[in-house]
Amino acid sequence: MNNLPISSIPENQDVSTISRFATMNIHPDIQKAISSLGFSIPTHIQESAIPAGLAGRDLLACAVTGSGKTAAFAIPLINKLIELKKNDRKSVTRALILAPTRELAAQIRDHIASLARYTRIRAAAIFGGVGMGNQKDAFLTGVDIIVATPGRLLDHFSYAYGKIPALQYLVIDEADRMLDMGFLPAIRNVLRQLPTTPRQTLFFSATLPELVIDLAGEMLKNPVKIDIDRPAVTADGITQTVYPVSDDLKSRLLIHILKSENVRNAIIFTRTKHRANRLSDMLSRSDVQCETIHGNRSQAQRTSALKNFRNGSSSILVATDIASRGIDVEGISHVINFDVPHLPDDYIHRVGRTARAKLSGNAISFVSPNEENDLRQIERHLNQKLLRVKVDGFDYKDRPSEKLEIPLAKRLADHRAKRAEVRNRTSGRPSSKPAPKSFQVYRSANEPRPPKASARFSDRKYASA
Repeated sequence: MNNLPISSIPENQDVSTISRFATMNIHPDIQKAISSLGFSIPTHIQESAIPAGLAGRDLLACAVTGSGKTAAFAIPLINKLIELKKNDRKSVTRALILAPTRELAAQIRDHIASLARYTRIRAAAIFGGVGMGNQKDAFLTGVDIIVATPGRLLDHFSYAYGKIPALQYLVIDEADRMLDMGFLPAIRNVLRQLPTTPRQTLFFSATLPELVIDLAGEMLKNPVKIDIDRPAVTADGITQTVYPVSDDLKSRLLIHILKSENVRNAIIFTRTKHRANRLSDMLSRSDVQCETIHGNRSQAQRTSALKNFRNGSSSILVATDIASRGIDVEGISHVINFDVPHLPDDYIHRVGRTARAKLSGNAISFVSPNEENDLRQIERHLNQKLLRVKVDGFDYKDRPSEKLEIPLAKRLADHRAKRAEVRNRTSGRPSSKPAPKSFQVYRSANEPRPPKASARFSDRKYASA
């Protein structure tokens, strides 16, 4: 799977001046894997970070999304572990990578597997939403690299087997996202439970707010710093446009665009899980096949959704911001902001799902009147005015009969009603619905019916249920 971005050669540049993976001091087995993946020229972050990692230096790097940073830390990590295993063949975990989401943890593990395919280095992913049994085996067998989300890692740390006493390498990926998700206490808890022996730490973040800088200061010793003063911007190759539209017409405009324009595949971002579910239902009823991913979906559902989107079984993925960081799917033609994000950094990470690996892509944002302030904030951050577009042939005066978002009060009332129905069923109270046929009692023609009094008693007793 060619998920590791490669730089293109600038026009008129002398090829002899361009750094290549082959010129770096990388183990031949890793070089072989890099070549088999079709790569020869490192991206900017890879060219800067790999030599520092190989030299054993701590690293603080600000890397844009889609820049190839996974390879930037994975290559030196695998290289170091190969050298260590020459002299010490014990099966112990020597490297830990922390990531904010299950999907990113699984993706990092897969990238490491691709780069280490010709070596004896093995990696395992540790995250929530699935059973802990197979994950426990990673600790017991001493897999070389553990890629983990902080919460599930702490779950394992609470057991006697869940220790990493031989740890020598620590990677923090998407540090700003982890702090946005409230993982700072969990990260500090993880750090307290790691061995105090010297280790090399590689710290990657797409942005560097004050909290991230403070955390990096606690963890790093005389680090090499890469692009820490670089402002967060969108990647080259993204065509960004804005579609002004009222909120109640967004769904119809989206269906119109998906059916009438050349949208090969797209990730559609919504503000909330409820809006993601409702939008998916509307798309399905309009014969637009789609997958949905957000925090309330089970791990099996999330994995299936990404798999179907990656292999092309479904060309549309409706998502909350859980998919805006680190999810690497090749050749996404469009990112559509169904709802404008509140923060410019979130906008940058969303649209960064397209135009990866120096390809081109489109970012469309639906902007209702009450989202104009958020859009202006994004434009100020990007230092550019985004092009406004009006779609020919779309009726902007139409008023749909169905609203996308069900009012919160009604959702709460429906939820309470469902919970009450479940309580009634589990407590043995009769339901107003007829019993399934498999539970109905069939009487012979001569069998007497039960007294009606009992039925009246039941009706009276449970009238309010």
